[in-house]
This record gives sequence, structure tokens and C-alpha cells, in this order.
Amino acid sequence: MVFQMVLLKLADWILYQLLANSCYRAARKMRSYGFFLKNQSLKSSQQQAPSFPNVFKCGLENRGSDILACDIHGGLLRTESFFPYFMLVAFEGGSILRAFLLLLSCPILWVLDYELKLRAMIFITFCGLRLKDMENVSRAVLPKFYLENLHLKAFEVLASTGSRFAFTSVPRVMVEGFLKEYLLFDNVTGTELHTVGHYFTGLVSDSGLVLKHRALKDYFGDKKPDIGLGSSSLHDHLFISLCKEAYVVSRDDGNSGTSSVMPRDKYPKPLVFHDGRLAFLPTPFATLSMFMWLPIGVFLAFFRLFVGIHLPYKLALCLGIWSGVDVRVKGCSPSRSGHRKGILYVCTHRTLLDPVFLSTSLGQPLTAVTYSLSRMSELIAPIRTVRLTRERKQDGRTMQRLLSEGDLVVCPEGTTCREPYLLRFSSLFAELANEIVPVAMNTRVSMFYGTTASGLKCLDPIFFLMNPRPSYHIQILEKLPRELTCAGGRSSCEVANYIQRKLADTLGFECTTLTRKDKYMMLAGNEGIVQDKRGKSQSIGK
Repeated sequence: MVFQMVLLKLADWILYQLLANSCYRAARKMRSYGFFLKNQSLKSSQQQAPSFPNVFKCGLENRGSDILACDIHGGLLRTESFFPYFMLVAFEGGSILRAFLLLLSCPILWVLDYELKLRAMIFITFCGLRLKDMENVSRAVLPKFYLENLHLKAFEVLASTGSRFAFTSVPRVMVEGFLKEYLLFDNVTGTELHTVGHYFTGLVSDSGLVLKHRALKDYFGDKKPDIGLGSSSLHDHLFISLCKEAYVVSRDDGNSGTSSVMPRDKYPKPLVFHDGRLAFLPTPFATLSMFMWLPIGVFLAFFRLFVGIHLPYKLALCLGIWSGVDVRVKGCSPSRSGHRKGILYVCTHRTLLDPVFLSTSLGQPLTAVTYSLSRMSELIAPIRTVRLTRERKQDGRTMQRLLSEGDLVVCPEGTTCREPYLLRFSSLFAELANEIVPVAMNTRVSMFYGTTASGLKCLDPIFFLMNPRPSYHIQILEKLPRELTCAGGRSSCEVANYIQRKLADTLGFECTTLTRKDKYMMLAGNEGIVQDKRGKSQSIGK
């Protein structure tokens, strides 16, 4: 018996020496877990963890002068995992190959301890990444997913306090912009990354990974924050124990059934614009599903494009629906008066395919005017497209000429918007036609967005049609009465604002005064205008 015990200890020592410490710890945890499943009495005796009240039990009264300390992961978000946000940086800021490499590393990351896992994810995600690309992702992509994953009660506690301080082990560049702009944090302490020139090296700076409890003590000294929010992990228990009041953030309160999901109307700041291609939170399983779908999605996208370009309207619509495209149409073609001019269809703008789906649904050819269109989109468009110049008089003459030739489609917002908001309508269209038909259009996607502010515009239709079941809802409203047009004595601005409100009510959207310029300043840091080779200003995208 003694000999057997000696052999077991020797084997245990050799295993420790051969394997990395993290792998060994993971194996020990798995072995212990299996052993405790068979010995429930031992399992209960081994459990030890400090108990802190649930965040749902935190009172909100008289907190105006309180100081709050928390981490965004586990403290403010409903999920503790930071993998999806690294994947967003890898995919949107890097490339699909970088994202695939991060996905392949999941089995290895699973057995690494916390510090090694974080260092490995930082290296894969940031090695060779441009600082500019990370800034774009931090400004235009990550806030949407952070807002959608905010814990409602944790946010209410946060909003009731006077001062807010964040301490996190993840790179500061991933969270600081969101925390300061949307949640008004006073200071964010996070892991600093090493850079060379305009690129990240993928290594942590000399200061190393931030240890939250040490960073809190260094920042506050002997003073304790009033409230600490954290997860049920041992790392966070050590962190929040340094606060006067400590609360654990969980998905819901099992006793009252209170939901932790953050409704859109309680967002600290309206989410009108965001960028990036991914329409889902890329957890490991969801990301794996996306990569498995990609070959099928690419084939479907080109099949749907071929059908839409080369086949008659009715056959194209039938085959499109058969391939998974969800097209729902309400209303019918408007009656025509004796005027020679064509009908002006005024549409909300969701993707570049808006005029195409409207033309296919009506079963008649239409001409679409656009402020910008990639050369590829022009080539594959099954309907006639004409570019505008953003010079009011010249664009007015162009649209008058096109209306004299037939029906015309215009999107007066001037750019696309993904969220349930309508941007300010340009009033130019109201001056040109008396036969105006508003068209409410909306889209839904589950995997990829078919619009971008900073990516390749030529791929917008491809990405939209790559979705398993892309959806287009089209509602053709009644023709505008003559007394509500410029011919009836209304100003062009009054007509444009009336149609905007009418379409917003139909879709359940909210009207805004935001413009295309506002969108590009928020998402890309520019006005969406570049100089061409002849020195003329041109739009860079919709």
C-alpha cells in the first residue's frame, strides 16, 4: 500500500513538471469535480466562498454622493465572458483570418488559467493591429454590444451614484470609450498594451495585467469606495471586499423573478448609429456556427444575386422567397393621374437594395437616384441607377428629367440607418413632384449587416444576402393628397417633415434631426466626403 502511494506521488510530480501550470490546474479541477460528483458530502464540505448580497438587494435612495467601483465584465454586463468582445475586435478591426485563429484557440484557452488566457487572447487579437482600427471598433462597434448586454439593476445602482470608477484586467482601449461616453465614468483603470509606431505588438506593457484589488488600493489608498459590484468569481470577491458595501451581479433574482435585461428605452444614451458587419454577439458557439455557415452563405448570396439580376420580376421573387429571403409587402401600386410625370416613391433607407426590392415587389421597372454607389453595385443593379452630386440645383434638374421619363425612387435620408430611427429628410424631392407615394421599408438580419460606414461598400449587398433568412418588409402607403404637397400651398420642408412622421408612425420608429454628416462624424470621424482626382468632393458611402 505504501509503495502504491509513493508511485502515485511520483507520477503526480512528473505530471506537474511536464505540463504547464495552467493545464495542470485545470486537470486537477476536472478530477476534483468528478470526485465530488460521487461524494456529495465531501463536495458540500469543500465549498468555501464569501457570501455577498445580490445586486437586486441594493437600495438606490440617497446615493448621490456615493463612490462606486466595478469592472465592466461581471460587474455591469450580464455575462462574465470577455471572449465575444475580443472576437469583435479581431473580426471588425482585424480580419476574418484573425477571427478564425481566435476561434481555433478556444480549446487551449479553456484549460489556461485566468492570466494566461487573457494574455493569449490579447496577443491573438492585437498583434499587428493598427491603433486606428482599434479606435474605430471602440467608437462604432463595441458600444452597441455593451449596451445590449448591460445589467439593468447594476446600471440603476450605477446611475444613482455620484462618482464612478472602473477597474478591469482587459485592455483599457476596449472599454474606456464606452464607459466614459455612455456611462460617464470618472476614471477607467485597465491593462495597457505595448505599441510600436501605429501598431499593437500584442504584448502587455511593462506594468503587466491589472489586478483589480491592487489597482483599487493603489488608487484610493486607505479610503474605501461606498459600493462595489462584481461577479461571483474569487477574483471579484477579493476586489469588492475592499468596498464598504459589496454586491454580486447575477442574471436575475430567483426570488422575485426580476429581469436583468436592459430595455432600449432605458439606455443612458440613444443608440442611433453603429458600424461593423456582425449582427450577433460572437460567443464561441455562435462564431463557430457563423464559420460553418459561410460557404453556404456565399453560395446563397450569389444565387440570390443572379436570380434578381437576370430573371423576370415574378420568377425572381418566387425563387428569392424559396431560397430563404423573407419578403412581405403591404399595399399596392398607386393609381395614376393624367399627368405625364412619373410617380415619386419616397422610401426609408435601410440598405442599398431598397429600390431593387421595391421594384421587384411592384413588378415594374423603376429608376433610383443615389448620392453614392460603388461601381460593383452599379454593375449588378437590376434597375437603372443615377448618381446625384449634392448640388441642389443640378440634382433638381436631374430628378425633373428622370420623372419626365418614368417613375422614380428616392431615399431622402441620404444614408442608411440600422436602428429604429429616421434621419432628417431632405426637402428637395417635395419641390419636384406632386404625385408622391411614401414607402415604409424595414429589414431584419440575424448574422451580417448589409451596410457599413468604414468597410467596403461594394460588399454590402453580398453581406445582406449571405444571411440565412434576410427579411424585407415593404409597406406602400396611399398617395399624398394634393393639399399636402407643394402644389397645395405647403412648403417643401412641411411636406418632407409630414412624410417623415407618417413613415415613422407606420414603422414604429422615432424621428430625428440627425443627418448623413452626423452619422459619419460619429462612426468614421469624418464628414463622409473625399476629394476625387479632379479636386471635386464626392461621397464615400451611404
